[in-house]
Amino acid sequence: MTSAAVWTGVLRRRLVRIVEDRAQGRYTNAFEIICCDCGDHPDRDCRHVSAELQRIRGPYPMAAGVTAYEEHLKLHHQPVQTTRGGSACAGGSDGPDD
Repeated sequence: MTSAAVWTGVLRRRLVRIVEDRAQGRYTNAFEIICCDCGDHPDRDCRHVSAELQRIRGPYPMAAGVTAYEEHLKLHHQPVQTTRGGSACAGGSDGPDD
């Protein structure tokens, strides 16, 4: 059995231009976030995604892009809260007043 790597987001260098949905030319010094969990796809040009996806994409300088990427992924991968007994908890308090 083989296992395939699954990714849901990527921080990549922004291309200078896209022609007929294919990368053409060089890269810029800007980076962008592509988040499949939000409905984006790496084959889409920035001009062909919603305003919300354009906002997520950026562009970002490298250091800011890394920070934004890490923060964005946290939105999709929130840790599950557990009670003292170790079972999953959807919320609420497990304090003495319960």
